[in-house]
Amino acid sequence: MITSPQNPKLKLIRALMGRAKERREANAFVVEGVRLVEEAVNSDWRFRFVLYDESLNERGKSQLEGLRRRGVEVEEISESLMKSLSETETPQGLIAVLEFTQLPITTYPDFILIPDQIRDPGNLGTLLRSAAATGVQAVLIPPETTDVFAPKVLRAGMGAHFRVPIREMSWEAIEEICRLAGLQILVADMDGPPCWHTDLRKPLALVIGSEAEGASDEARELASGRISIPMAGNVESLNAGVAGSVLMFEVVRQRSNV
Repeated sequence: MITSPQNPKLKLIRALMGRAKERREANAFVVEGVRLVEEAVNSDWRFRFVLYDESLNERGKSQLEGLRRRGVEVEEISESLMKSLSETETPQGLIAVLEFTQLPITTYPDFILIPDQIRDPGNLGTLLRSAAATGVQAVLIPPETTDVFAPKVLRAGMGAHFRVPIREMSWEAIEEICRLAGLQILVADMDGPPCWHTDLRKPLALVIGSEAEGASDEARELASGRISIPMAGNVESLNAGVAGSVLMFEVVRQRSNV
């Protein structure tokens, strides 16, 4: 059992949870809780090691047995150390270090999400979760968007990271992907035409900007059009996670009616 806060595994977890730079250099990230570990196992993700404490429930213990059979290093730590590592109010007694894995992007995607300047982890995680639910084929992360593998984004994504290809890239690279795939690039904008009156059945890259600043200049320069969500009353806007989710499901609605 690990009892020292100076243990190298615990030091690595703290570093990975703290900074995107550390995650990139180590080519690894941290997930916490039974649900996310289950999602990673079901997606056959590569684990470096797993830590647990005696508070872990039976559902979590069953995951440990499967991980051990796969040759993953599993080690117990004290509850006090688990609480010191956890970013949640009620730790579930399970934490794991996983390696970055790039899921393949289909050669000619027809539905891509671009979260632009999204800095709130909850909003970004919500967008990823909705992307997984609506069949988005890739999420392209431009500069100025928060780190997609930060702990809060992972929790909000509820396993979407393991099901949707995600790439961090420059606007030049994003432009190249959209051009090769023949995608129209639509920016969510409150002054754009209503989504109900926009044909979203064509191959599409959907840009969702931040609530505070909207889409970046780079996104607007690439865009072939704008799109909005009609709203009643005096409501000016929705948060980015909700707005993006509404638009993604409108894409599904239109395409399912073909």
